[in-house]
Amino acid sequence: MKATGIVVEYNPFHNGHLHHLQQTRIKTNSDIIIAVMSGNFLQRGEPALVDKWTRSKMAVAAGVDLVIELPYAFATAQASDFAKGAIFLLDALKCHSFCFGSEEGSLEAFQETYNLLLTKKDEYNTAIASYMKKGISYPKALNEAYNEISEATTVRLVDLSKPNNILGYHYIQAANHLNSDIKPETIQRVVANYHDDALKTETIASATGIRKLLFEGQKLSEVNAFMPSTSLLGLTEWESNNKSFGSWEQFYPALRLLIIRSSREELGQIAEVTEGMENAIWKAAKTHTNFQSFMQQIKSKRFTWTRIQRMLTHIYTDFTWNQLREIDFPTYIRPLAMNKNGQAYLQSIKKDLQLPLVSRVAASKKDTQLQLDIKAADLYYLGLQSSYGESMVGSDFRIAPIIE
Repeated sequence: MKATGIVVEYNPFHNGHLHHLQQTRIKTNSDIIIAVMSGNFLQRGEPALVDKWTRSKMAVAAGVDLVIELPYAFATAQASDFAKGAIFLLDALKCHSFCFGSEEGSLEAFQETYNLLLTKKDEYNTAIASYMKKGISYPKALNEAYNEISEATTVRLVDLSKPNNILGYHYIQAANHLNSDIKPETIQRVVANYHDDALKTETIASATGIRKLLFEGQKLSEVNAFMPSTSLLGLTEWESNNKSFGSWEQFYPALRLLIIRSSREELGQIAEVTEGMENAIWKAAKTHTNFQSFMQQIKSKRFTWTRIQRMLTHIYTDFTWNQLREIDFPTYIRPLAMNKNGQAYLQSIKKDLQLPLVSRVAASKKDTQLQLDIKAADLYYLGLQSSYGESMVGSDFRIAPIIE
């Protein structure tokens, strides 16, 4: 069987994701689609709208054959490490190719961009350092340096100011660094961009737009046009059980407690907390009772909103610099959900896997990366502040991979 990999968060699974999934199967002529999916905390440093089990069931119901969890350390990392962890797992799963959505839509442009940055690596890094000395954020410094070195070329390059283009570039970079034979493909995003609001006249909206509507108090019936019926069913069941969706506003009371009870020195030991941000975070937590005002106080030109949220995610999960430095690549393959085809594919490659296949976490509980996943999952459920969330603590030990 021929397998293609995709890297997803599905927060939540919507019609744009369905388009990507369907076009991936057509473009790659694959028998199996494997999704590497973030767990309960995401790359932009925020809690997932609904948990990984609900999102993985949505994925399989919509046509994904096999969902694998991207470990916490990679799921909450900057783009390069997020991509490295995901592509490493897809390669380990014997995928023939991987296919990502992008604003660009042209694989050739991504390849030209990768070649340019490879040949001008020293010049690029020097320019990045120069821009960062001016006090701007790392992502903006990357973009400014990229614009500078790309001025002299006439080939078609990727716009690396676009979020999905950035991830796509890093997927290709990761595959090259791994010396993998896995073949990249891309599909252009349609209608809605990553940060766009949801428009009532459209049937495709960004996950960001859908979440915004829900957090503004819109009912699920008012966003059902943007997602398959199976996703609406999953969100309805979640809301019925839990009464609310995951967000930083909901998690903030627990986060604030953890910040205030810590010393500034302890906060400085947390992964990604750097350049005195522990002081700003601690001071803001002392005075702000809601997440938005807290973030408004500590945001700056130096640090993007996303990077600050990743710091806060690591504070919430107590993930330290020392732990981060010990992690290089994923150390296991953990299935979350699959259909019969995905199950058959996994059985067919099981003996050839170079990584342990973890179906029962109790059998692999000594793995430090897996322990991070388990702890992050439990803390996510506690952050929901509901009886349902409390009952889900320890669920990683109780729930086996879902077979639909």
